[in-house]
Amino acid sequence: MLHRTTLPNGLRVLLVPDPATPVVGVAVHVDVGFRSEPQGRTGFAHLFEHLMFQGSESLEKLAHFRHVQSSGGVFNGSTHQDYTDYFEVLPAAALERALFLEADRLRAPLLTAENLRNQVDVVKEEIRLNVLNRPYGGFPWILLPPVLDDTFPNAHNGYGDFSELEQASLDDAAAFFDTYYAPGNAQVTVAGFIDVDETLALVEKHFGDIPTRPTPVRPSFAEPVPGAERRQIVPDAHAPLPALAMGFRLPDPGADLDGYLAHMLLASVLGDGEAARLQRRLVHSDGIVTDVSASAGLMGSLDARDPDTFTVTAVHPAAVDPDRVLGAVDEELEKLAAQGPSIDELARQVARWSAGAHQENDRVMYRMLGLGARELLYGRAEITDELPGRLAAVTPDQVRDAAASLRGAGRGVLLVEPAAFQEESA
Repeated sequence: MLHRTTLPNGLRVLLVPDPATPVVGVAVHVDVGFRSEPQGRTGFAHLFEHLMFQGSESLEKLAHFRHVQSSGGVFNGSTHQDYTDYFEVLPAAALERALFLEADRLRAPLLTAENLRNQVDVVKEEIRLNVLNRPYGGFPWILLPPVLDDTFPNAHNGYGDFSELEQASLDDAAAFFDTYYAPGNAQVTVAGFIDVDETLALVEKHFGDIPTRPTPVRPSFAEPVPGAERRQIVPDAHAPLPALAMGFRLPDPGADLDGYLAHMLLASVLGDGEAARLQRRLVHSDGIVTDVSASAGLMGSLDARDPDTFTVTAVHPAAVDPDRVLGAVDEELEKLAAQGPSIDELARQVARWSAGAHQENDRVMYRMLGLGARELLYGRAEITDELPGRLAAVTPDQVRDAAASLRGAGRGVLLVEPAAFQEESA
């Protein structure tokens, strides 16, 4: 059972008791992500996540790490399109320590010029490692949005541009904290072996005295769906083979959850498992790709507010024309738009989703993060527990309609060309 309250300073609290586990998890979800960062400061939300691990006014640098690890716990943070999370999981006896640590940095992180410069360098190295010097780096989550979308919030590189990261100032960091890390813009989720009343008292003890600040107004990031296909070619010096990504606009999960879930199952019917349609057709039958996948959600399903992106990605031999791959995907979408999946085909994918959801919920960390994110994004953490049943209720006709909606909408097509391929074409 879920328990909710809101502290006088505006901080939302979600408590999730689970007497079957010997551990506790504490997560802080802050309502700011890539899409909220200021224009001219790409990557700032992610940079600020790094800064939140550099100590506080009460604890020196690395003290947070030592306190968690000495208790036998684990911790981390991550930045998403619409939120940033910070979390730790420890033995149940260390609950108050976890609450103190999370409240301490939410109250007053240690923002210094030295920490800022150091973390800019860390983030730049992370970008080099994960994007610039890796085959298919940023594919498709960085490279596809500017093909499909027009507005800065939706289209820009959330990892950041080096020149903009280097220009970030301490004043920028302080303003970002004051604006977005107000208690009314955050939510604390506590899950695991807890007593609700005792835990709430501890939450109030540690978070209740964080001063109230104005909560930013969350803008709409909606923008029109393109009227026709948009296409862009991007070179990749490290890619051994060409790749492509197709991007389509998803239904708003906050307003049409069932329509969104139908697209989740459409992605599974297309790409999940050896029996999936694109696997059978493109890999095993036609032999025109070496890898293919489909996903509802640019960074995962039910992980962002509207607008979000349905993607199909494929890696193919250089001898294969990308239009042949795109045509084969279109044909499979046309078949599904005409007839929908079979009952058995859909049931297999529902079973895959349900098994994955149950496995995820068995771990306190993932259950806590899923509940916390959906509470923050959609106001209903219950979606996490309802998901297997709601997916099982999706009909073949709803998946057929989802496929038809993709065929009738504008899309973005990203073509990744290896450097060797570009040299041969020159």
